[in-house]
Amino acid sequence: MKTLLRAILPLCFVVVAASGCADPNKQALATSTESQVKLRTMQSRVFDTTDKMTTMRTVISTLQDLSFVIDKADSNLGTVTATKLGGRGGLRMTVMVQPKGTKQMRVRANAQLGIQAIEDPLPYQAFFQSLEKGMFLTANLDE
Repeated sequence: MKTLLRAILPLCFVVVAASGCADPNKQALATSTESQVKLRTMQSRVFDTTDKMTTMRTVISTLQDLSFVIDKADSNLGTVTATKLGGRGGLRMTVMVQPKGTKQMRVRANAQLGIQAIEDPLPYQAFFQSLEKGMFLTANLDE
């Protein structure tokens, strides 16, 4: 019996010790996934419209109102790329306009400073606040 206990005891210790350890890769993946969800949430808004072209024009106007220079706009792809020059170099914003279902448009903005993606919510908040006002005015002027 003592021999069996001596053989099982180290095995039990290993099992208990291993079960108490968290896998750092799983924790990092969960943290990374959570931060990606937060980033996408602050980068995206959905508008109740089916008019992609009007949404694109409003995005362009909003970027220009925020002192961006439009680098490229592609209505087929639904993308607008713009740059804002300032004291810290060029802030580049790429905005995508895509249908969401049959009655809405999703607008997603990606901001970069140089080659670094911006995860700070302030540039996104400023863009979407202005865009929401523009979308509201456009919708009410068309009525």
